[in-house]
Amino acid sequence: MGAYILRRLLLMIPTIIGIMAISFTVIQFAPGGPVEQVIAQLTGDAQGADARLSGGGGDLMGSGMDEGGSKYRGAQGLDPELIKKLEKQFGFDKPPLTRFGEMMWNYIRFDFGESFFRNTSVLDLIKDKLPVSASLGIWIMIFSYGISIPLGIRKAVKDGSTFDVWTSGVIIIGYAVPSFLFGILLIVLFAGGSFYDWFPLRGLVSDNFDQLAWWQKPLDYFWHLALPLISLSLAAFATTTLLTKNSFIEEIKKQYVVTARAKGLNERKVLYGHVFRNAMLIIIAGFPGAFISAFFTGSLLIENIFSLDGLGRLGYLSVVNRDYPIVFATLYIFSLLGLFVSLISDLIYTWIDPRIDFERRDV
Repeated sequence: MGAYILRRLLLMIPTIIGIMAISFTVIQFAPGGPVEQVIAQLTGDAQGADARLSGGGGDLMGSGMDEGGSKYRGAQGLDPELIKKLEKQFGFDKPPLTRFGEMMWNYIRFDFGESFFRNTSVLDLIKDKLPVSASLGIWIMIFSYGISIPLGIRKAVKDGSTFDVWTSGVIIIGYAVPSFLFGILLIVLFAGGSFYDWFPLRGLVSDNFDQLAWWQKPLDYFWHLALPLISLSLAAFATTTLLTKNSFIEEIKKQYVVTARAKGLNERKVLYGHVFRNAMLIIIAGFPGAFISAFFTGSLLIENIFSLDGLGRLGYLSVVNRDYPIVFATLYIFSLLGLFVSLISDLIYTWIDPRIDFERRDV
């Protein structure tokens, strides 16, 4: 197993370099980069900047000259020395390959530099936004897996019963409703929209959180998280439940289960001593993707709807504002975390089913 782990760790290096290289290359052709953003602010050409974002040439492309001879649209009338200073400030005075090499060298040391427009380090920004996304992601995973797996097992055992039918109906309806739409409904009903004002609509904790008693702090924390967690849990809850049910049904029909029952083992021993280990493999296979989705990308709309300033919203605003240090840093961290979670998932495979031996397979 040690050799397999070492190979996986070594393979992460070209993988992460490939991800960053592709993203960096795409960015070179993205219109409306940071230099043009500053030029638009200097010239007061906000509407023109919006138009360039939707269909103009990018400041990183270097193709096409405007009427004043500059490669940046909207730069006519500005001092060329000012443009050079802006390029040097944002690092665009160097060739793309040099910029990429310096970026990767810094990222290996977890030096992500400073934001273009927020006047603070990228790492501090990520640390500041992390509690929100961590709260949403971790609790969603706990709730969805903690409820969905027992419910899926119960539905498999009671397949075709009244319990199975009505719970399937509830699950399908929950899966069909978009989480952001359900979140808006919860706001209308319970967050001061049109009916009740039971839950807060902004922030992770109250303003007077530090003055609360120790037993009041967790209550205040979950009071703020209640509606966002309910909104985000719908899709994850439905998917995991049905996946667990189908996996258990497939295993229950196999010959080894019939043999175990014929030997006189009780149903609980058969279910959790034999079926559970095999049926859970497919659930674990989907864990890395579900974790990353819930922890980061899945919370973007919910963060905006409930005014939660987390990593999802930070990444979105960074892309819109062309704040490339934040864009690349979050991409690097998310990709690296995804690769490590995938490795951990494989290791859990071997823990649940020792018959699986990755060292005998080609990576």
